[in-house]
Amino acid sequence: MLTIAIAVTMAVLDGAITNIALPTIARDLHVEAADAIWVVNAYQLAVTVSLLPLAALGDIFGYRRIYGVGLAIFTLASLACAMSHSLPALSLARVVQGFGAAGLMSVNTALIRFIYPRAMLGRGVGLNALVVATASALGPSVAAAILSVASWPWLFAVNVPLGALALGLAAPLLPRSPRAPNAFDLPSAGLSALTFGLLITGIDNLGRLSPLVAVELAGAALAGFILVRRQLALDAPLLAVDLFKRPVFSLSVATSICSFTAQGLAFVALPFYLEDVLGRSQVETGLLMTPWPLAVAFVAPIAGRLADRYPAGILGGLGLAALSVGLLLVASMPAHAGLHDMAWRMAICGVGFGFFQSPNNRAILTSAPRERSGSASGILATARLIGQTTGAATVAVIFGLTGVAAAAAANGATAAVLLGAGFAAAGAVASSLRLFGQSRQTLSETGD
Repeated sequence: MLTIAIAVTMAVLDGAITNIALPTIARDLHVEAADAIWVVNAYQLAVTVSLLPLAALGDIFGYRRIYGVGLAIFTLASLACAMSHSLPALSLARVVQGFGAAGLMSVNTALIRFIYPRAMLGRGVGLNALVVATASALGPSVAAAILSVASWPWLFAVNVPLGALALGLAAPLLPRSPRAPNAFDLPSAGLSALTFGLLITGIDNLGRLSPLVAVELAGAALAGFILVRRQLALDAPLLAVDLFKRPVFSLSVATSICSFTAQGLAFVALPFYLEDVLGRSQVETGLLMTPWPLAVAFVAPIAGRLADRYPAGILGGLGLAALSVGLLLVASMPAHAGLHDMAWRMAICGVGFGFFQSPNNRAILTSAPRERSGSASGILATARLIGQTTGAATVAVIFGLTGVAAAAAANGATAAVLLGAGFAAAGAVASSLRLFGQSRQTLSETGD
């Protein structure tokens, strides 16, 4: 679990610190801020198109092998990022780094399933959520600390010794897993990359209200239709559409998308509200956003332990109901609210999200057969990415419709947070539906 913790910390920190460093990178490389966004987009696109193919490779060649190769690529690409002196070179290195990160993300939870016995799986998933939340909370502070004493290439260079340490621990510590006998389906991998690449790009561009968005989303729908038709005819599909016939699995994935959409709406909208409307500084904004991930870090391990004893439908439903209430409280903050008014509301959101996340991830894993853990892990990561992207894009659409003046920004941010509360409530309903129909019988058939 130690090597997984190190690798996950690197991947999460990398996303957080890169966003913080974009203005500095743009100035040093003498490029426009809009062009510098490609430092983030290139990474995100590489992760998006390769998650499911790499998860399928994990089923075929073993999860530890894909994890190790992904970790090595991520580490070497981090060195390439640190040595880049132009935007094209940095963007290309970020693409390679994204492929490496996808290798980690695609099989991360599958490996946890083979590290912990079924009776303790929730504990393992909860510890993983603790690592992710802690890294998310520390990301802005780590970036600020590094940039205060060094230039931006060091944001990537710090990954090199950490990656080398994780690689040294991977071989003796990571468990072996059974390998599927089927060959890798290259046409399906291409269709999957095209489907999710166009889908995420189209969602991400919604805020621009461009006709190109319709073309991208239509292309994603067409490629997705062909992909699903192909998967239905295969005994070992790359996109595990057969798993969606299991109510617990499909409802858990839907719950995950709703929750991360709600989180994305809040995380993107609130900084604009805090800085542009309430006049908070960047430091104050970072501090005010921190109670959410800190609460997740505190609650997730507890929820993971409870998930080994109680149904995810109950725990996830209660968690997302609390998230919905927390977001409603955030949206109803008084004008020019004090720091404490914001902090305790954000903490309630974090408690709700943390109470949901570990049980839900455990439910997704255990509702799939043990030998299909890689496919379930890949779908879990893809659902998270789709939710986060949808939330961010929706905020862009809302801000585009309401305008950029202070009053409009306040209305737009409030509307985004209220919509987030609605998604959280929908997720709570989807989570509760898992209590009906199948339950223990479905989970017992997975053979852990």
